[in-house]
Amino acid sequence: MNRPPAALLAWHRVAETRDPALLDGLLADAVVFRSPAVHRPQEGKGVTTAYLTAAIAVLGPTLTYVREWYGPDSAVLEFTARLDDLDVHGIDMLTWNDRDRLTEFTVMVRPIRALERLVAHMREQLPTSQP
Repeated sequence: MNRPPAALLAWHRVAETRDPALLDGLLADAVVFRSPAVHRPQEGKGVTTAYLTAAIAVLGPTLTYVREWYGPDSAVLEFTARLDDLDVHGIDMLTWNDRDRLTEFTVMVRPIRALERLVAHMREQLPTSQP
């Protein structure tokens, strides 16, 4: 089996340690974050860091990656987590550049009740200037 790409290993380190400080060296300056809770893509390292930091706080303690598929510049990671009394099921889709910096991060979550609860918890974690 091939060794996972460096960017993917770096993301797993962030998820396992729940250390948002590691995002600085992983995210490209022009990274684009897509969330099922926000209509427009969120562009830039600052806003993506804010969203991922909030997600680490909300889902990180119970987040488990159960499957992953990857190529030379992208990956899909299937995850489960527990949020209050709800099971969360979702995927993270990551794309990175030739410097192993994430250029796109897309999240999809189901079921709808879990997404609604996740949005409420994320709102509590995000700075007030974030949507």
